[in-house]
Amino acid sequence: MPTMTDLRRIAALAAVIAGSLTLQGCLVGAVVGTAGAVVGGAAKATGAVVGAGVDAVTTSDEETRARRERDQRDYERQQRRCEQRRAQGRDC
Repeated sequence: MPTMTDLRRIAALAAVIAGSLTLQGCLVGAVVGTAGAVVGGAAKATGAVVGAGVDAVTTSDEETRARRERDQRDYERQQRRCEQRRAQGRDC
């Protein structure tokens, strides 16, 4: 029979997983991974585990710049395709 501590851990993990459904991208994996580490070793969680989770969800300036450049290229590609389709008398 599960103990009260086990039930608390299960409830906490269920809450974290349910909350993670509203998150996007790599943030989901980082939050669930960190939560699993913290819940799995509730009293044994160290600052290193929490710090690793924070690092995992923090986006660097380089990553942000790369994403913006990629989004810009995608937008420009979409615009070129749209112009080509319009030149052919089709909708975008």
